[in-house]
Amino acid sequence: MTRKISTGIVLSALLIILAACKAPTETQPTSVRSLDGDFERATLIVDADNGAQHELRIYLALEFDQQRRGLMFVRNMPKDTGMLFVYEDSNIRSMWMKNTYISLDLVFVRTDGTVASIIRDTQPLSLTPLASIEPVTYVLELNAGTARRLNIGQKSRIIWESVHH
Repeated sequence: MTRKISTGIVLSALLIILAACKAPTETQPTSVRSLDGDFERATLIVDADNGAQHELRIYLALEFDQQRRGLMFVRNMPKDTGMLFVYEDSNIRSMWMKNTYISLDLVFVRTDGTVASIIRDTQPLSLTPLASIEPVTYVLELNAGTARRLNIGQKSRIIWESVHH
């Protein structure tokens, strides 16, 4: 009897240790560091409504799988960091906050880089679709409050030198 209990305790302990050492999965929360291996990085310049220019470090969501993942499972993001979704064509774009733990500003951008619309302070984990009001080619996701802080509005323009388009 003692031997069976000891073996059971040892096996339970090993399972707990293995579970703790397991690599992150899609269901485990992550930081932006986990995005580094899966997304290219770039610098984006925003010409704000007030004429100021702001430099942002962004992750590029160029491929369908990257766009599907987006910022899901990220628990925090540095102040002037974001993700730029780059699409092949201009269309109505709809995003949601499924598995997204941080509130975001969604900046919908036309092909020429001008801002079409902004949805501010999204609700984390919401399944409600958040759509552009007109066809756009880019969607820039920023920490909630960033669009207001940097004076990004409908007179703003994003400048990004693409090697892909």
